[in-house]
Amino acid sequence: MSERALKHRRTHNLLLIQKLLNLRDAASPFTLIIDTLEQSAKPLLWEYIKRSKSVQTRIIFVSFESPRRPAGIDVFIRARRKSPIDLHKKLIKEVSTSPRSLIIVDTLHPLASLAALDLPSWLSSLVSPQTSLVAVYHQDILLQRTESSPYVPDPLTLLQFLATTILCVHSLAQMIARRHAADKSLAEPVFGLREEIEGILKGMHGNDRRGVVLEMEHRRKSGRGISEWFFIHTDSAEEKIVLLQDNALYRQQPGDKDIRDEEEKLDATFDLGLTEKQRRDREGVVLPYFDAQKDGGGVGGRILYDMGVEDDFDEEEDEI
Repeated sequence: MSERALKHRRTHNLLLIQKLLNLRDAASPFTLIIDTLEQSAKPLLWEYIKRSKSVQTRIIFVSFESPRRPAGIDVFIRARRKSPIDLHKKLIKEVSTSPRSLIIVDTLHPLASLAALDLPSWLSSLVSPQTSLVAVYHQDILLQRTESSPYVPDPLTLLQFLATTILCVHSLAQMIARRHAADKSLAEPVFGLREEIEGILKGMHGNDRRGVVLEMEHRRKSGRGISEWFFIHTDSAEEKIVLLQDNALYRQQPGDKDIRDEEEKLDATFDLGLTEKQRRDREGVVLPYFDAQKDGGGVGGRILYDMGVEDDFDEEEDEI
């Protein structure tokens, strides 16, 4: 990608993610956050809460698994013992008292596990031009749900189809490990449950405290989709949001290749590299087929052969 195209993409997508996180102009009525055991969505939810408070948005937090009320919340609803009908009435009542509201659902699994509940319709009824919905789906937790028909898609597929923005969170350390493996043409490493090793639930370097890697898929009103990778700093005074490829820890540094080469040399029993003198000497060698391209056939690099008495001279072969 050219420098001009990269600059345009960087400016456009950074403005877009800022608009989505700030909930400006109802850019995304329904945002679906998909997390795993390797990276929780809590840092991203906290980012939504901070930005919503700065623009005087009423925040309604629906708790199915959060034991305590998060800081900065206006309304905290314990939904574990509520039926979907009662919870819906409570939410409609709360959003009707504010000109601008944000509903945050810490997990959709209790609702998605109810086969009798039409989850897309239930969620769509909460969204309005004055109300935005942000919900979390835990990808590593299995649903205990019996479908009435084998042709009914699973809840995650329906939610991904319904959402206007899908945000998948990843661990920075694990993304760097995948990048280094790709640079060496190695198999992509897996972590946690995907290792399929008995007793391992969470992999190494999960929930990196330096920040969150964000995989975004946003759908405009025209239906056009925009995909991008971001990095959000959580404990740094640096610029808050950058493209993942602009992150200093993720992007390939000029010295990275030399460091990797040194590591590979340590594992070998012989040296395949060249010193600077050997490299200069190799470049100074004139090969016969290069010298023959000069006018007059060249003067160096020619192959001379003196026939001996035991050689069988063939005139026809010599002419060829």
